[in-house]
Amino acid sequence: MRDDQIEDEIKGVTKLINEVYSQFGFDYFVELSTRPENSMGSDEDWEMATNGLKKALEDMGLDYVVNEGDGAFYGPKIDFHLRDSLGRTWQCGTIQLDFQMPQRFDLEYTAEDGSKKRPIMIHRVCFGSIERFIGILIEHFAGKFPVWLSPVQVKVIPVSEKSMDYASGVYEKLKKAGIRVELDHKDEKVGYKIRQAQLEKVPYMLVLGEKEAAEGAITVRSRDKGDLGAAQLKDFISDLKKMIETREK
Repeated sequence: MRDDQIEDEIKGVTKLINEVYSQFGFDYFVELSTRPENSMGSDEDWEMATNGLKKALEDMGLDYVVNEGDGAFYGPKIDFHLRDSLGRTWQCGTIQLDFQMPQRFDLEYTAEDGSKKRPIMIHRVCFGSIERFIGILIEHFAGKFPVWLSPVQVKVIPVSEKSMDYASGVYEKLKKAGIRVELDHKDEKVGYKIRQAQLEKVPYMLVLGEKEAAEGAITVRSRDKGDLGAAQLKDFISDLKKMIETREK
């Protein structure tokens, strides 16, 4: 980017990071890290870049803490620290300005006046290490993910072998609708299957016996609210897809 694009780019990336964290319900605080003792680049470059980061944060009304001397050797940076459900903080998102890479690669662009100028590189990431972010998510939700995020959104539980064919049909319809679903084939009592699904923290269980098969209906059980009673499969799928699309928490 050009020197005069720093503020707008920083605002754009900050909005992106905020949007991502908001989806997961994370609170966070912001740190601005300034020039370290061992660094590269001119005083003028560092001052211009640091002021650009400060102004972007202030224009957006974001509170921040200055972390003196903790910037990268190639430029100042903004770090985003997530706060999880246990009150712990984790540095994940970051926006870093880099003067050195464009110099090392001899990058240049043609300005409006025809002159050749050196661009500034931006490094940005929302999640940080994706494995660490997944670990933070699992602990934050204690494995109890909202429906849209759950690896398995629905567990289909036949009461016995007599309702297995009907349960298989329900499973196929859910799968066809794009729902992440599993069918419990185990030769166990229904109470055991429900407890297992509850321990796996699956948001919804469909308990299907001969009565449901005869009526072409389903019995819905919620991880959080317990038994929700009888329903029609098409209505359940419609409600579930709405929850997924709106990313209901």
